[in-house]
Amino acid sequence: MEPIDQAQARAWLATAVAEARAGLAEGGIPVGAALYGADGTLLGRGRNRRVQDDDPSVHAETGAFRAAGRQRTYRGTTMVTTLSPCWYCSGLVRQFGISRVVIGESETFHGGHDWLAEHGVRVVLLDDPECVALMRDFVRREPALWNEDIGE
Repeated sequence: MEPIDQAQARAWLATAVAEARAGLAEGGIPVGAALYGADGTLLGRGRNRRVQDDDPSVHAETGAFRAAGRQRTYRGTTMVTTLSPCWYCSGLVRQFGISRVVIGESETFHGGHDWLAEHGVRVVLLDDPECVALMRDFVRREPALWNEDIGE
């Protein structure tokens, strides 16, 4: 898999940020994701919908994965997410052989991206200030909901 340049990674992150902002506007947790094909085609996008759907399994990455529909293979695909993926979503990446993960930020939550990298997934961490601010503001305003989301 070829390296991704910063401009492409940030363009793809914009899709995930739009999903995160939509989720926040709906009263949910502002995490967004998008799954891109090896050729750069947007396959699916999603946002954390735990609150909106009353379903703890609808994380942003699972939403994007489901929206992409069934693919013959996920090799060469890139999962883009505004926040470091939790263990559940990291497991999804490993289970289906998603090749790369682009992460907006890991300051607010350091999920399983180190584990993914140790197991051959290419991880691109952007340390995006907009993603950091979005999550910090949410955690400050909604600490109980945030703790519920991360299982604390």
